[in-house]
Amino acid sequence: MHDLPLNELLILDLTRHRAGPVASRLFADCGARVIKVEQPADVGDSMGGSREGFDYQNLHRHKQSLALNLKTEAGRRVFHALVRQADVVLESFRPDVKYRLGVDYETLKALNPRIVCGSISGFGQEGPYGARPAVDQIVQGMSGLMSVTGLPGQGPVRAGAAIADIGAGMVLSQGLLMALYRRERTGQGQWVHTSLLESLVSMLDFQVARWLSTGEVPRQAGNDHPTLMPTGVFPTADGQVSIAAAEPPKFQALCEILQLLPLLDDPRFSGVPQRGANREALSEALSSKTRAWASAELIERLNAAGIPCGPIYTIDQAMNDPQMQHLRMSGTVTHPRLGPLSLLGQPLHFEGCGGRPPLRAAAPEHGQHTDEILSELLGYGRGDIEALRAQGAIA
Repeated sequence: MHDLPLNELLILDLTRHRAGPVASRLFADCGARVIKVEQPADVGDSMGGSREGFDYQNLHRHKQSLALNLKTEAGRRVFHALVRQADVVLESFRPDVKYRLGVDYETLKALNPRIVCGSISGFGQEGPYGARPAVDQIVQGMSGLMSVTGLPGQGPVRAGAAIADIGAGMVLSQGLLMALYRRERTGQGQWVHTSLLESLVSMLDFQVARWLSTGEVPRQAGNDHPTLMPTGVFPTADGQVSIAAAEPPKFQALCEILQLLPLLDDPRFSGVPQRGANREALSEALSSKTRAWASAELIERLNAAGIPCGPIYTIDQAMNDPQMQHLRMSGTVTHPRLGPLSLLGQPLHFEGCGGRPPLRAAAPEHGQHTDEILSELLGYGRGDIEALRAQGAIA
């Protein structure tokens, strides 16, 4: 077994789609035994993608699959027996469903006072939208993110990644780890819950803080930073680059390199607020000079002067960049039917545990570990398992 930081944990994962599985993936990648509790019928759960597809394989590597029917009394008994041994239960059911299935925190706490229950929803456990269905794009719109994404006047634009789902999964995993740390001090578990909406609003961070403090409603700023200029995309002789030079020393150095020293004496650009208010004129002046530089040359020159500057890549270019190759964020696992699969790793390095958590196993087949889990963790014999299968409690 690899020496990973979460090797001793047992996680029961009832979540589907993306947000919950993002949280359980972190635990699985870092060594926890994550049991993915699935319906007896193989209906899939990766936003309509197949079990063999890249999305499913990326979300569910390192997990085990238990095909269990929680709608049967026998299935619930099996699940509750596992809860008595588990550290964490993850769920993403509507409130009425979780109580009907007996996977709510109060029920689980009665079985195991040390259990940490993690819940993820679209809009929160209560409130006027608590029972609404939610997907990433709906929450991107309702959070305000789409209103500040895109070019001025373009209209709302969706972010190019499932940031509401992924962000909520990351937030929940942080909360679960905090609850587990507290449990080490108190011996008591607790219920930790977040929503796609809350998590995404928190990721808007300074944009929301700006409105709370000043009443100013942030607008689309395109590729410019909303408040700090010059920070944006500038043309070059062979493409475009990103430059961030809002701080006074960096702005001065940029003007020196681009031979635009008169800008330093121009009252329109004398400070950060002034440069933000006159962003179009400033960008035009800078662009008139950056167009004469090759991208690679400008990137090298500005970085040498302490000015952040970088290329604008497509995904393939980003993954083939020398720095990304050095970081080795992708790896290969072998699927028993599909053969070698390339997957994206975690952005974490645990130097006391050998560095980045290694990619070790592909996503499980449906119900692949049902018999193993029941025999290893619950001591069920072959006859017990077949009886459960005959009752429709497992598949």
